Amino acid sequence: MPIVFGIYWLLGKNVKFQNLFLLAASYFFYAWWDWRYLSLILVCSLTNYAAGLLLMMHDNKKIRSTILIICCTVCLGILGVFKYYDFFVNSFVDAASLFGVQMHPHTLKLILPVGISFYTFHTLSYTIDVYRRKFEPTRDVVSFFLFVSIFPLAMAGPIERATNLLPQIYPRRKFDYTLAVDGCRQILWGLFMKIVIADNCALEVNRIFLNYDVSTGSTLLMGAIFFAFQIYGDFAGYSNMAVGIGKLLGFRFLRNFNFPYFSRDIAEFWRRWHISLNTWFRDYLYIPLGGSRVSKLKVARNTFVIFLVSGFWHGANWTFIAWGAFHALLFLPEILTGKNRKFTNTVAENRVFPNLKEIFQMGITFLLVVAGWIFFRAETIGQAVDYISGLLSPTILSKPTGGRFIFIYIISFVIIEWFGRNGEFAIQNIPLKYRIVRWAIYFTLIFVIVFCGGVSSEFIYFQF
Repeated sequence: MPIVFGIYWLLGKNVKFQNLFLLAASYFFYAWWDWRYLSLILVCSLTNYAAGLLLMMHDNKKIRSTILIICCTVCLGILGVFKYYDFFVNSFVDAASLFGVQMHPHTLKLILPVGISFYTFHTLSYTIDVYRRKFEPTRDVVSFFLFVSIFPLAMAGPIERATNLLPQIYPRRKFDYTLAVDGCRQILWGLFMKIVIADNCALEVNRIFLNYDVSTGSTLLMGAIFFAFQIYGDFAGYSNMAVGIGKLLGFRFLRNFNFPYFSRDIAEFWRRWHISLNTWFRDYLYIPLGGSRVSKLKVARNTFVIFLVSGFWHGANWTFIAWGAFHALLFLPEILTGKNRKFTNTVAENRVFPNLKEIFQMGITFLLVVAGWIFFRAETIGQAVDYISGLLSPTILSKPTGGRFIFIYIISFVIIEWFGRNGEFAIQNIPLKYRIVRWAIYFTLIFVIVFCGGVSSEFIYFQF
């Protein structure tokens, strides 16, 4: 990033050179992981770029629909082969074995390309919007390929929209000191979330889930709570760093998290968690199916479709589908009763502390989310069920083993997030007048990151 940052702004007088350099840097960045899979980004980019131009050339509805179908088939076909082929084959074999039929099919055993689900959705949103005539297709091949592969987003999002990012790529960008400083703060907070919160939690989570069958209920509850903060610190930390890097380069990427654990019901949680994915499914799947403006039966169907597809998007495992179904069951009563938009403001707005009712609402919502995370983290449905059974045993009242210092990190983290909940990220609006105090806070965070971080671990969402 320091090398890219320096060269990028030296080229600031010529936006074409800037974009070409950033595209080359993005391809280099992705190819460093595995250069062979760079071909997949190129195929997706070229397919959707061509589809956009063809859609511009034709007004015939059947031709336009055919172009869209072919484009979606190519992109989703690539995603399906690499991510889901072995899953379907193995599931079919398991189903056949229930009837006494033994099969030995050939599986591909392909390594899942990092970020494939993210850049596939980048490209499809562009083509679908062009098809709907909501966005004019671009002829600028460099700008489009950069939109698909820009390196802060390539691995794990946020899932960008062409309507937001492409208009920022075309014009010349001037260095904005205020925006860059804000980006540095966001990167710093993202590092804290990942290294101090997520990586420390990961140590205990791995230990507890590995030994769930011999752990007490209280320890299992602690492990589930730690995983809730691990996945939040891990993914929101990545998103904060990605958005912060975007600001250093003069871009404003879409927001991906909005303090989800301060939600007062499940509907609010899903408006605040992985925002770019959830709005993608809303706009390109839920609304086309009829959304909530259809019969109650179809609303229920649409709700289950979107949550099951969301679970399946996360991975080729029945645990993710169970996680999606669990949240569908939680969300369904709210949307059927019209209460899914009950909480659209910030909790305890214009107040320092929440009232007892809000504390209760946030607590119940958080525990329900934690229960869902058990399915997300488990290797199999059976393991998840056994984990929950052990958690609900009488030993839940016993003293948990380990994890004391991690609670200190989590409590400190929650306090900072609470007082920063009105910003885009927790330390965006530090209300301190004196520079020396601000810098003292920054260096304190850096000190904690360096000396209190957990063992380095790969970002969870790289697997998706």
